[in-house]
Amino acid sequence: MEAAAPLPPPAAAAPKQPADLRRLTGLSLAAMGVVYGDIGTSPLYTLKECFDPDHGVPLTPENIYGIASLVFWALIIVVSLKYVLFVMRADNRGEGGILALLALALRATGTDKNHVGILMVLGLIGAALFYGDGMITPAISVLSAVEGLEVGTPIFTPFVVPITLVVLTALFAIQSHGTELVGRLFGPVMVVWFFALGALGLVEVIDHPAVLGSLNPAYGFTFLFAHGWIAFIVLGSVVLAVTGGEALYADMGHFGKLPIQLSWFVLVLPALVLNYFGQAALMLDNPEAAKNPFYLLVPDIGLYPMVVLSTLATVIASQAVISGVFSLSRQAVQLGYSPRLEIKHTSDEEEGQIYIPRANWGLLVAIIALVVGFKSSTNLAAAYGIAVTGTMAATTVLALVVARFQWKWPLALCLAVGAGFLVVDLAFFGANLLKVANGGWFPLAVGAAMFLLMATWRRGRQILTKRLAEGALPLDMFLKQQKDSTNIIRVRGTAIFMTGDTATVPIALLHNLKHNKALHQRVVFMTVQTEDIPRVAARDRVVVEGLAEGFYRITVRYGFVQEPDIPRVLRLCKAFGLEFDMMDTSFFLGRETLIASVHPEMAEWRERLFVVMSRNAVSATDFFRIPAGRVVELGTQVQL
Repeated sequence: MEAAAPLPPPAAAAPKQPADLRRLTGLSLAAMGVVYGDIGTSPLYTLKECFDPDHGVPLTPENIYGIASLVFWALIIVVSLKYVLFVMRADNRGEGGILALLALALRATGTDKNHVGILMVLGLIGAALFYGDGMITPAISVLSAVEGLEVGTPIFTPFVVPITLVVLTALFAIQSHGTELVGRLFGPVMVVWFFALGALGLVEVIDHPAVLGSLNPAYGFTFLFAHGWIAFIVLGSVVLAVTGGEALYADMGHFGKLPIQLSWFVLVLPALVLNYFGQAALMLDNPEAAKNPFYLLVPDIGLYPMVVLSTLATVIASQAVISGVFSLSRQAVQLGYSPRLEIKHTSDEEEGQIYIPRANWGLLVAIIALVVGFKSSTNLAAAYGIAVTGTMAATTVLALVVARFQWKWPLALCLAVGAGFLVVDLAFFGANLLKVANGGWFPLAVGAAMFLLMATWRRGRQILTKRLAEGALPLDMFLKQQKDSTNIIRVRGTAIFMTGDTATVPIALLHNLKHNKALHQRVVFMTVQTEDIPRVAARDRVVVEGLAEGFYRITVRYGFVQEPDIPRVLRLCKAFGLEFDMMDTSFFLGRETLIASVHPEMAEWRERLFVVMSRNAVSATDFFRIPAGRVVELGTQVQL
């Protein structure tokens, strides 16, 4: 027997550190593009909107210092303290986002019906408003970048909207090919962008170092107290500086906490602060620059290259939001808030890279309508902010619930932290409510529609499950009957019956038995469950139980960011001694035809909406990736 090889000396482990450092650097670079695309393009329009002539804010040094101070402290409180240091601690097994946070909060509070109802409403409101944000962000970002052409010469004014539509249409057209087409440029382009932001601002700050006085929060408070109602209105524009904050949390699962935090504090935050202060310094020197302080920071020779760089940066910002909408839609399907959707994977390596055709083209149609209807970033700014601030407030409350019930924070600490964050969130939300008549109605209408759809689907599925269970035959009774029966013919092969209720007999089996008077030699009841965690490991995916002679139950578990793949599941069953020949296996699926109830448990119009949603859901065959040639569908009518 050979002697064991000696252990390597401790020094041999040293190369791991550079490898870890390279990985961290690579993830930080990627996060720079995907995570900070939205917030990184906010300097294009934030200060311009704060000093919109309609607000009536005089361009005095005190007001410029005050607004610059408000922008700076919004970045510190909302992004640095709340999202980067507090909310990102509330990770659902590494995943973030409003629905992931909702699942975590529900798990932390237990089964109290009052808590569940309130938290679910908050989570769905936040998720619904995110869709409104997903429509406005690409429109305002790309439009504000292309508007830089007008700074060079007014000749380009008639072409701003057409060019914007071309850029956006091209962006959505390539989504089916995956984000890698744009993703390869994400990090490097955004690094160049942030260095450009910082450099442009630094030049002006060096010429007017007094603008650094805006770091003092006293300037912000003085502005608020001195201008009262006008200052409250201006807050609706200040919030534009932090509109990408929700992406920090939503994209945590792709990059991890440390790369996102490192990118923010090392490059993104300093670059943004320098640029905002540079714009403020420029306005101190030349108040006329308030009409477009970002592009007027740029030397004449660099204007058109900056327009190109800005357009690339806004495309990246838009891509991040589009990907977020895809991820949220998938989570909604898996957690039971949406009908089944067609979900396509665009990468064999990255699970998060998905494409949802309906969401993609629906977003594009809405965005085109926004650009054509509002025509300028200034007009769109009136519609921007409500969706973002609503989601932010919902996120704060859910994160505080997790802090109290899961982290066991003292109540006093939760109240103190919550009061601090919610005062800011609700102040921003209230200021944006003033924009309702001027365009703010749009994200609210989108949010209300999405909330209605998700709540209706959730409630409708609960009622449908209840109706199916009312006349169901208990499985244990059925198995006993089959054991004692000698009249049922058993035919060769395997039959798999998909069912959501493990305690009752699938209706499809009863119909098959009624009409064909036969059962297969091997009958499998398969239930697919979605857990309130992001991923279920392959080793925990399948549980196989023998119920009786020739009868088996297979329970399949997935996380809410995973898609079912039944053929792969059947291969995993080999480890349990259960092998499947797909050419000798038939899948029996029930297809319910829904009929409005005489005594409905929800409003009749909502019942009809649920029926329409059901009819437009992707078939179970496609969703579970079952070979179509091996499927038998048996229909039944169900009265809601």
